[in-house]
Amino acid sequence: MSVDSESFDLLLETIQRFVRERLVPAENDVEENDEVPADIIEDLKEMGLYGLSIPEQYGGIGLSMIQECLVAFELGQTSLAFRSAFGTNVGIGSQGILMDGTEEQKRVYLPKVASGELVMSFALTEPEAGSDSAALKTRGELDGDHYVLNGTKRFITNAPRAGAFTLMARTDGPGAKGISAFIVPANTPGLELGKPDKKMGQRGTKTCDVILNNARVPVANIIGGVPGQGFKTAMKVLDRGRLHISAVACGMAKRILDESLAYARERKQFGSRIGDFQLVQAMFADSFAEMYAGWSMVQDCARRYDAKPAGVSDQDVSMRASSTKLFCTEMVGRVADRGVQVHGGAGYINEYKVERFYRDVRLLRLYEGTTQIQQLIIGRALMAQE
Repeated sequence: MSVDSESFDLLLETIQRFVRERLVPAENDVEENDEVPADIIEDLKEMGLYGLSIPEQYGGIGLSMIQECLVAFELGQTSLAFRSAFGTNVGIGSQGILMDGTEEQKRVYLPKVASGELVMSFALTEPEAGSDSAALKTRGELDGDHYVLNGTKRFITNAPRAGAFTLMARTDGPGAKGISAFIVPANTPGLELGKPDKKMGQRGTKTCDVILNNARVPVANIIGGVPGQGFKTAMKVLDRGRLHISAVACGMAKRILDESLAYARERKQFGSRIGDFQLVQAMFADSFAEMYAGWSMVQDCARRYDAKPAGVSDQDVSMRASSTKLFCTEMVGRVADRGVQVHGGAGYINEYKVERFYRDVRLLRLYEGTTQIQQLIIGRALMAQE
């Protein structure tokens, strides 16, 4: 699944221009109002960004993993709220249906997701099951031709905007094998949303609790039609999500470095531009080298992802995706820290964008699996090799 190079180059040029001319000028508006403007949301839909990774046969653009990463890199160079508006749609929200859904589920849901008519969120995390997702407690009890769902999901990205959720619930015994993946419409009776979370950063992104109180969902809404496969589905979609986030991290590292260089060329101390001081240049050098290393990892792993059969798990690719996510999200945190340092006192003031980017990137080390979870995945995979 990929788009021919000429068409993709045109798409990428359009996105680059859109970021530069439309999104960057709107960053302050998003920061002040904690909302992505509605007209920008419509522009994102019209450009096809809600269906980047959905095949053309279901109304999407059908980008390969490497192509998606190139797009994510560009969108990472502006406020992360813009990408978040459609991020779960192209990733963990819809990929479970694409990879493991029945043909009917794909035909019903994917065209609506691709057009932006339907925003999908991924509801896995719970108050007592974040990193240990196999320990989730939300239950699905079979009652005739429906499951009755009860439980609470926490920190669910785009939940206030969502029309449906890819939601994990326990339908059988303990452990990963007892988990099923459901498509749960947001208007399902018994499904309620908590109040929007007030977060450290990433203003304009929306997260909240999803509360299920005897919510009835048809048996036909189990992804793939087979109970007990939900954990496998969740893990499969995370590889793609981790590479996407890694590309975003690299894009934001570039933006922070660009902001810092521009400041260092203008700001003077002791009669010289601060960018002419060797210790400041050393921070730039470290940031660029690490960004370059991270972006090289993203591109290499994305190509490996594209080379494997679609929808099939590959332990080596999964380990490399975790390695990439670990390195890139930690890397952008260091780049952001240096960016604030280069700005000096100004870097601690909200008027300068490195201050908000410093807060925004902190989340990247937490979602799609924390750095520590990536370490466990990598370590276990290496120990399993012979």
